[in-house]
Amino acid sequence: MKYLPLLALVIAPALAMPAAAQDKPDSARLKADVAKLVSFATRHTLSLPEDPVRGIGAARTWAGAELTRIADACKGCILVSKIARTMVSPRTPDGANIVDVLGFQQGSDPKRVVIVAAHIDSRVTDVMDAKSDAPGANDNASGSALVIEAARILSKQKFRATIVYALLSGEEQGLLGGQLLADTAKEKNWVVTAMLNNDIVGNSIGQGGVRDVANVRVFSEGIRASEDLPAQIVRRGNGGEDDGPSRSLAKAIDGIAGTLPGGLDVFVDRRPDRFGRGGDHEPFLKLGFPAIRFTSAVENWDAQHQDLRTDKGVVFGDTIDRMDFAYLAKVTAINVATIRRLAAAPAAPDKVTISGDLSRDTKVSWAAIPGATKYRILWRRSDARDWTGKIDVRGTETLLKNVPVDDNLIGVSAVAADGAESIVTFGERARR
Repeated sequence: MKYLPLLALVIAPALAMPAAAQDKPDSARLKADVAKLVSFATRHTLSLPEDPVRGIGAARTWAGAELTRIADACKGCILVSKIARTMVSPRTPDGANIVDVLGFQQGSDPKRVVIVAAHIDSRVTDVMDAKSDAPGANDNASGSALVIEAARILSKQKFRATIVYALLSGEEQGLLGGQLLADTAKEKNWVVTAMLNNDIVGNSIGQGGVRDVANVRVFSEGIRASEDLPAQIVRRGNGGEDDGPSRSLAKAIDGIAGTLPGGLDVFVDRRPDRFGRGGDHEPFLKLGFPAIRFTSAVENWDAQHQDLRTDKGVVFGDTIDRMDFAYLAKVTAINVATIRRLAAAPAAPDKVTISGDLSRDTKVSWAAIPGATKYRILWRRSDARDWTGKIDVRGTETLLKNVPVDDNLIGVSAVAADGAESIVTFGERARR
């Protein structure tokens, strides 16, 4: 595992995507990976980076070695590397070397990436306590194990987009690893099709014993963090508050999850994150990239950010015995299916323009997308949340007869020859 100062992506020649592999996430492998991460005792960002058996450095070394093992099995289809930056924040007042471990599964479409990410660091009650045991089983060995399992499964296929498997440091110290990766994506001009952040995804029993084995939450922004006030006013005028790229991504994930037999139902939570809290996808949102967060349907706060202890009969601590690995496997399956579709699909249309003032018909137009063999035009009445109508066309414009623009919202996705479909780009009025 090497540091790549320029983080150059080595792009492989164009490759056809074979039929989808039948591999399913393995709950036993996920459990073994979580147990291994817990065995490092703490993964606090400020723990000793050079200790070979305890702390964040040992955990990152193991994660990099695991990705390398997967890369060896697929004859080098994944390039394993690290990016690092010394970052100062209120929770790293003396500066800390923030290191992200990355695996690049190179696609045939230069610069376009699908990122699946999780933070590898852990903490206890005192966010500055780097010495106490902080097993971090669910927060967030669960997400880290998911990323590694996704690499095991998807490394057996080839895709148009490059898949980035990202294990981030410094989340508990202020989303530092997410910021580092988002900054890198911007600096290297990556076209980010999606950033899937997995954080606390391995429990099905929440506070007070409430149990939910049927749902998983996907958080996404409505009003875009990257838009200034004039852009927000334009979006308001177009009626696109529920159709930005990240919300479109969440809706796509909901649809994909619905195709998985025996899987979970996606609760599209219409907030960027849980109330008043945040995660590593947020630096991506601020830079305008489509990004969402997966989190278990219910949370147990006695098992989050807690010193290991028993107080008045209540057991505190984020330990492995509180986890549900069958549930984690189902969340992993949704991630894998989403990556499989989006990495195989063309890029989403960059911009979709609609017009039809004082008319019963709506004209829709967009620019051609490399790799698209057709485009899917979708529409719904403006009082509906989900698309209700659709047609496929071969060109880059169409006229929707008797679909008045005053009363309907319209979007366009790009579709490849094998049927892989991008997320939907919302149609907007041409700016004057």
